[in-house]
Amino acid sequence: MIEQARQILKETFGYDSFRPLQEDVITDVLKKKDSLVIMPTGGGKSLCYQIPAMIFDGLTVVISPLISLMKDQVEQLDEYGVPAVFLNSTLSPEQYQSNVAKLRSGSVDMLYLAPETLMMDSTRNLLRDLKVDCFTIDEAHCISEWGHDFRPEYRQLASVRETFPDAVCLALTATATPRVRDDIQQILDMKDSSVYLASFNRENLLLKVADKENPLDQILDFLYTRPNQSGIIYCFSRRQVDELWSDLKAEGHSALPYHAGLSERVRTRNQDAFIRDNAQIIVATVAFGMGINKPDVRFVIHHDMPQNIESYYQQIGRAGRDGLQSDCLLLYSYSDKSKIQYFINQKEGQEKEVAEKHLESMIHYMEFDGCRRKPLMNYFGEEYEKENCGLCDNCLRQQGDLQDYTEQAQKYMSCVVRTGERYGAHHIADVLRGSKAKRVLQQKHDELSTYGIGMEWSKNQWIQLSRLLIRKGFLEKDSDHGNLLITKDAKKVLQGDERVQGILDRTQTVADENARPKTSSDVEDKHNVHLFEKLREKRKELADEQDIPPYVIFPDTTLMEMSYYFPQSEEYLMGIYGVGSSKLKKYGAPFLKIIREFCDENNIEERSREIGKKVKKTSSGKKHHQVGEEYKTGKSIDHLAEQFGVKTVTILSNLKKYLDEGNKIDPDGVLAASSLSQRKIDEVYESMEKNGPAILKPIYEDLNKSVDYNELRILQLAYLAQNGN
Repeated sequence: MIEQARQILKETFGYDSFRPLQEDVITDVLKKKDSLVIMPTGGGKSLCYQIPAMIFDGLTVVISPLISLMKDQVEQLDEYGVPAVFLNSTLSPEQYQSNVAKLRSGSVDMLYLAPETLMMDSTRNLLRDLKVDCFTIDEAHCISEWGHDFRPEYRQLASVRETFPDAVCLALTATATPRVRDDIQQILDMKDSSVYLASFNRENLLLKVADKENPLDQILDFLYTRPNQSGIIYCFSRRQVDELWSDLKAEGHSALPYHAGLSERVRTRNQDAFIRDNAQIIVATVAFGMGINKPDVRFVIHHDMPQNIESYYQQIGRAGRDGLQSDCLLLYSYSDKSKIQYFINQKEGQEKEVAEKHLESMIHYMEFDGCRRKPLMNYFGEEYEKENCGLCDNCLRQQGDLQDYTEQAQKYMSCVVRTGERYGAHHIADVLRGSKAKRVLQQKHDELSTYGIGMEWSKNQWIQLSRLLIRKGFLEKDSDHGNLLITKDAKKVLQGDERVQGILDRTQTVADENARPKTSSDVEDKHNVHLFEKLREKRKELADEQDIPPYVIFPDTTLMEMSYYFPQSEEYLMGIYGVGSSKLKKYGAPFLKIIREFCDENNIEERSREIGKKVKKTSSGKKHHQVGEEYKTGKSIDHLAEQFGVKTVTILSNLKKYLDEGNKIDPDGVLAASSLSQRKIDEVYESMEKNGPAILKPIYEDLNKSVDYNELRILQLAYLAQNGN
């Protein structure tokens, strides 16, 4: 069966090879072995159930938490020519009944449902009359109370498994700690299931944390270097979303807001505008994004710190799903921490305990001064072994960028001690700067030995140093009052036994010119940007005509390959990433026209040698060719059906294609698959002589329907092989 899966991967989806773990998961699903799959956002989870759904005889039911995600998936599958439907409240009664009729007729491979819809009596009754081969639970972390997005209705899914005992269960999620993984298996009764844990490392994401100083200016600086790029900016509150959206709009940016305070109609309209490239930026609360599958999001900004690592990981996971480099910027201030702490203090018991641990892990990540991938991946139980990832702010800083601030640190922490550890960073800076501020004089801090010993630095520099000392663990900030406290590690610095090195200013949002991210692929770096833009315009035009998102037609990676290889024939276009047979038929002509015209105008030749290798590699693996060659070794039709994991009729179809290409096959081996007597075989052959062998219906009627179509297909192939095609 896995051979058939590989064929579908290329011919339907246009991909040359599986991503890590996909083939193993698909193999287990096809064997009806329950599986739990933890795979990062953009890692290719959907294909793990979509390809088996196309192979199974029965239905694959997909439980998805958001309507927008269902709609997006079904639209994309439709473009690939894969039959799928969803049932939810957005459908009109007529559309709903139409989809039910398709399900009853057996003409669809996949059904997308929300858990609430699945639990309805009408849905359960509908499914009881159908053959369900696979039961897929997407966003499976929602089932666990220890997950960051717990949904009680997901708990009821366990009972559905009992209704479909013959269906394989596939649970999928991008974010699950070891505790959440155990929860999922226990609740869904998946004790003997396979567990596939892909790496949580998203290699194409540049991770950066900046101290929040003037967030609007910092975000404007960031956007200035990324014109026309698609991105998401997350804010803590609705009010902050509205303010930032208004500011960005005033600065001429193509932005729209999204939060729960807007009507459902406005939210849907704004989300669609973003997905369809009618707006470049969405400013949103965490209510946005779970159902977004837009692959060309080039950046995610957190205007405010996330409440936990899982939310942060899921949100940055919306960037760079196409595998191209994308930026993730988090602005961090202690006031954000205080806001989250306030809400945590309203909780009780285990809920408060979980939230406290989440916040602690988030703070550790933001204040970490080594490779950011280490604490991020460690949170999910994975060890990142490299010392330098080459794609986070800490790793991109050169060792020479680190400065020694031991003397200033000793001054600062001495001042904290002498003021009784009862004051915040601003007051300590005032004392060091010899300020005549009323509060300094009232507390008689102008009489301290540390008063005025820091005149060499500005107040802002001393405040930046306080942040560095907190990150290094030499100071702590009291969460209730904001006063600074000395830690036991600080004594080593004060006694001269340990030095303080680091980066003082972490407010910059634009990458330093000296910081060189890892080298991307030649296609990403050297594609023709002018052709790429022309292809993007055509993609947008075609998408608008069909009222679908542009990426559903082709992702940016496909357009980049077109702009690098310059394919000028259907054969070579088929070798491009993401161009399957369905999309070649539907969109090949308009895109080839643009490529040919551009190459003619600019005297550019296609990279025929390179693209030819891709095409040759792909075509040599065509299924019917493999079947034909295997048949020639003497294997029976039944043997081949078992070997390739398909039905007999599929093997016959492949052998016919092989014959049509001018290859010879032994008719006796084909006839051996027939259960008819020689008398009946001769009758069928006589009818074929009379009516012609090409169309079976006249033969079926001529024989008074006494021979079924399966037998007729066997004898048709044997007849053609014997008499010449």
